[in-house]
Amino acid sequence: MANSRPPRPAPDDAFPTSTSRLQAETEAVLLDHIPTQVQAETAQLPAKLNKSAHVQFLARNFIQGFPAKYTSQDASQPWLMFWTLQSFSVLQVGLDPGNKQRAIDTILTWQHPDGGFGGGPGQAAHLLASYASVCALSIAGGQGEKGGWDQIDRKKMYQFFMSLKQPDGSFLVAHHAEVDVRGIYCLLVTATLLDIITPELVEGTASFIASCQTYEGGFSSASQPYYSSEPYTPKSLLSSPRPPLGEAHGGYTFCALASWVMLQPFLDLSPRGISRDRPQINVKSLLRWLVQMQGSAAEIGGFRGRTNKLVDGCYSWWVGGAFSLLEALGVGASVIGPVPGDGEDSRASGRDTEPGEEGKDGENEHEWDDVDDSFFNREALQEYILYAGQHPTGGLRDKPPKNADAYHTMYCLSGLSSAQHRMFPSVERREQLQEAWKAPSPDDTLPGKIRKETFLNSLSWTEDESASKILGGEANRVNATHPVFNLTITHSEAIMSHFYGQTVPPRVRSST
Repeated sequence: MANSRPPRPAPDDAFPTSTSRLQAETEAVLLDHIPTQVQAETAQLPAKLNKSAHVQFLARNFIQGFPAKYTSQDASQPWLMFWTLQSFSVLQVGLDPGNKQRAIDTILTWQHPDGGFGGGPGQAAHLLASYASVCALSIAGGQGEKGGWDQIDRKKMYQFFMSLKQPDGSFLVAHHAEVDVRGIYCLLVTATLLDIITPELVEGTASFIASCQTYEGGFSSASQPYYSSEPYTPKSLLSSPRPPLGEAHGGYTFCALASWVMLQPFLDLSPRGISRDRPQINVKSLLRWLVQMQGSAAEIGGFRGRTNKLVDGCYSWWVGGAFSLLEALGVGASVIGPVPGDGEDSRASGRDTEPGEEGKDGENEHEWDDVDDSFFNREALQEYILYAGQHPTGGLRDKPPKNADAYHTMYCLSGLSSAQHRMFPSVERREQLQEAWKAPSPDDTLPGKIRKETFLNSLSWTEDESASKILGGEANRVNATHPVFNLTITHSEAIMSHFYGQTVPPRVRSST
């Protein structure tokens, strides 16, 4: 996007506030990072992903250790490991055997003797730390005596999960802690990867997820359960009211939507799967909310996490990555119909190209197909990350002039991946997996069917290579990441094939 004319700023209704002033200041800073028409034509500010600088930033943290300012993150050691390892993976960088073993040995010190993983050695087990630890092992680990996978105590992990379950289908994130949909997402991913997800574990969870959807369409962190107040009778959970707690938020929304996708086999195959009391979410209002979270041209098309808040690089994944999840629910432009935008400066509906302005990927960063059926502007999101998200000395950030950090580095890169690649559940790939499926024994029971469906649904995600959009050319390409797990497809297939005891057939490159 060359800055040939200043984009329209966000309106303040002639009543400026501290919020609107901060918005205006942010837009002014962001616009300084957009190349002018002259700069674009002379290639003075190319849309370049500085991979070398980002790899050096990650390597310093991983090998030399994190700077002193990360001391406050002592209870988040699994996250620091996962953010770093997954950033390497997205950037197409592999670890040498020595550093892999260092990572495996470190991660295993976080495993709690009673199940699950804590934020560091000797720390209490936590759902979020368990997710980050298992995902990090998905990347660095493998099978065998020192591989890390077989050292995970899955039985105690399951018991730990069940000890956190609440009557309304939700889960505490840790003993004596709060309920949060992010914890539910972390539990479901971990249980799915390790083949310990069961109908008993997720009973009522889909209903809880649905109850967290707000009037805006996004999801909040939790909902308030209500119980019958009849005297002298056991308390029973009421199906309504179950009001959501708090406003819709990008992180909560991604976790709720991804959890909803993972729970589909349980909804489809359960006895009430086709009955009227099956939990439902309002997909149309969710899509509308997601679309409206993309910033205007003055915000370079970045995403915000809440209504009327500032854009932030991490929401490139939490919101930008959520659009792929809708594919699993059968949502496409022909299904949902047009979605209202927020004015002519909205970046969410796609870029209007001049007649005949058609280009092939990588030929010219400003040549795009006339038609892009995405629900968000993929070019604009890539511009935000490349022009505003990269720190000059390496690593990625929320927005300028902030510093880079491990968290924003990974989620900006994951968001860049979601903008470059279109991932969808492939019927063809699902059939390949189904043909290769080998049940350990004849099992037509409900748990057996759900286990198979979970495996097939999780690994049928495929990239539509004809729909790749790489701003700045092939040098900027990053690896595609699994829309649900935020792992590469290769790592997802490897760990699931191990724990499910299946052989995953090789993928055949396809553009459909």
